[in-house]
Amino acid sequence: MTRLPPLDPAVAETRVAVREFTATLATWFAKIGSRAPSAPEAPLLLVGLSGGADSLALAAAVAFEAPKTGLRAGAVIIDHGLQTGSAEIADRAADQARSLGLDPVVVRRVSVPKATEAAAREARYAAFEGVITDTGAATLLTAHTRDDQAEQVLLALARGSGTRAIAGIPPMRGAIIRPFLRVTRETTEQACRAQG
Repeated sequence: MTRLPPLDPAVAETRVAVREFTATLATWFAKIGSRAPSAPEAPLLLVGLSGGADSLALAAAVAFEAPKTGLRAGAVIIDHGLQTGSAEIADRAADQARSLGLDPVVVRRVSVPKATEAAAREARYAAFEGVITDTGAATLLTAHTRDDQAEQVLLALARGSGTRAIAGIPPMRGAIIRPFLRVTRETTEQACRAQG
């Protein structure tokens, strides 16, 4: 009997974070007796993939965990066109998604009227909603980490925002799920190194 090498703790942590969400989603779909809105196949989960360590670790964990619960996994890559070489970065992220076995892999190029973080975020989430509708996906997962959560709260405090703003990033809003809010950026980086 061939022994498998030990699983890297960071890879295990990312998979467990995703497993909690995929198991809940699979149970929910089984209860409502539906696979996905107007989809004859298993429900589709999409990963918002930028190509950075956080989203690559999420994509790898979703690709590993989703099939275990009868869910399909795909990816959506948004090219904001705000930096030189953004199309190549998006294409590289799409290739990485395909190499993980994610299908479908959708690349959306969006127009950002003002080159600000807020405008890019607005365009990205509008594109996410469009891809969810176009593919009939059940949900989309983003790779916001505990570090992002802390940054969000600190920014809200610095702005003097109200209690709602300092609550941070919600784990779920509409069809968007954020399973990595308890995972650190250091963990996602280590998970990527461990998985090559």
